[in-house]
Amino acid sequence: MNWDDVRIFLAVARTGQLLAASKRLGLNHATLSRRLTSLEEALKTRLFIRRTNGCELTEEGGSFLVSAERMETEMLAAQTKLGRTDTAIAGTVRIGAPDGFGVSFLAPRMGRLIERHPELRIQLVPVPRSFSLSQREADIAITLERPEKGRLISSKLIDYTLGLYASRTYLDKGGAPETVDALKQHPRIGYVEDLIFTASLDFTGEVMRSWDAAFEISTAIGQTEAVRSGAGIGILHDYIARQYPELVRILPDISIRRAYWTTYHESARDLVRVRTVVDFLQELVGEERQIFL
Repeated sequence: MNWDDVRIFLAVARTGQLLAASKRLGLNHATLSRRLTSLEEALKTRLFIRRTNGCELTEEGGSFLVSAERMETEMLAAQTKLGRTDTAIAGTVRIGAPDGFGVSFLAPRMGRLIERHPELRIQLVPVPRSFSLSQREADIAITLERPEKGRLISSKLIDYTLGLYASRTYLDKGGAPETVDALKQHPRIGYVEDLIFTASLDFTGEVMRSWDAAFEISTAIGQTEAVRSGAGIGILHDYIARQYPELVRILPDISIRRAYWTTYHESARDLVRVRTVVDFLQELVGEERQIFL
């Protein structure tokens, strides 16, 4: 398989048009089309549905895109080791993030990065799970702990705090507990215990020995919505809960501190697109540091 043909495939997949891809690569339109056909023949499959208004990836093309981007990452890393530099801020960067940080903080702000770099494609995967960077499940992971194993590069992104919250509606009906022991008389909301994938999420023990939640939800956003609805008392991220005036911080002396870390595989160290995203994440939290603490 010819790497240049794969590079053409990536350009067409990212622009959605043969003409736009040919301009980006500085190739004749007919030459690019012929090379793309050559790649499809080599793979014995159709990668695109070509229409007059653009190109759409087939199911096989979508599968090949994943492999092609892995090939691109390895090729750029190899070029860097040989003294060539990856200077194009283009291509796909997948960010794996805890749902609270990903949905509540990152999602409304990542558009700024796309405006700066129109050829950059961001995939945000905000789910409550861990990511394998070595297997390229994500290019950058926002982790709750600094990884201790693997060929990984980590840096602290931001500290944040959590506290006890209830809705005004709930407090009007059930009253506010004045002590930790009084929490036992109220329905509590927490994580699904057997789905807690990191010790950093097991923070209920820092409030009381047995949280024994009446309503268990496996996401931070889900817990926030449950507390907002008046279903009970929960331990919520302060930077998320403060967005909702109907939520009230109770037992304010209780505060739990955690941190987010940015982590990526060392093979991506010299990829400009990855470094650009990492720097942008640091920029975002630096601008709004006050909301986390």
